[in-house]
Amino acid sequence: MKYRDGIFATVALALTSLALASVVYTDAYSQAAKAEASGVRALTEVAAGTTTLAAAEPALLAIAPVQVQ
Repeated sequence: MKYRDGIFATVALALTSLALASVVYTDAYSQAAKAEASGVRALTEVAAGTTTLAAAEPALLAIAPVQVQ
C-alpha cells in the first residue's frame, strides 16, 4: 500500500506540473499577466500618492480584453 501511494503521488505531481506548464505557455496567460502588472503599477502609484486615479494614464486603468482562440 505504501508503494502504491508513492506511485500515485508521483504521477499526480507529474500531471499537475505538466498542466501548469501548458497553461503558462499560452497567450491568455501572457495577456493576463500583462494586465495584472499594469493594474498593480497603477494601484502602487495611487497608493504612493504620486498620482490620482483621475490623472492616471487611461492605459493603466483599462482592462485589456482577453481574446479566446
